[in-house]
Amino acid sequence: MENNNNQTLNTPMDTAPSVQINPAANKRKMILWIVIAVAVIGILFFAVIKLFQADVQTTSRIRDVFIIFMALESLLLGIALTVLIIQLAVLINVLKNEVKPILDTTNETMNNLRGTTTFLSNNIVEPVIKLNEYLAGFRKLLDLVMPVSKSRRATQPKPSDQEKENTDV
Repeated sequence: MENNNNQTLNTPMDTAPSVQINPAANKRKMILWIVIAVAVIGILFFAVIKLFQADVQTTSRIRDVFIIFMALESLLLGIALTVLIIQLAVLINVLKNEVKPILDTTNETMNNLRGTTTFLSNNIVEPVIKLNEYLAGFRKLLDLVMPVSKSRRATQPKPSDQEKENTDV
């Protein structure tokens, strides 16, 4: 109950896993694995020496148990290989029947989209751009033929006049 005042809220940054590589810890793990490997090799070496010293009946029993163990291991490997082959067949079936049609549909959609954008560019965007070019040229032509008189310039507000009106309000 005394620690209730010292509780802190965990933010996502606090709970995010940190990826820090500690070389000393990695070295300790490596040494531990080496020690375990040497111990296992030592135990196996000691067991082989004891088997050479044992009588024929004990050695034959251990041999029979080892043969049974190897048969069970072969059986498990056969089952695992069968399951692996079945999973591979299922994966190939999924790729052929589900993923390939999705990819084909996506490619067809992209081709349709490419055609649509080309159509819009040729039939809508380019004519609008050309119209704006012609209107700008026509406006320049009008400015050259009929220059703006002083009275028309006076009626058009200057940007500085608009700023003054906005600051007065």
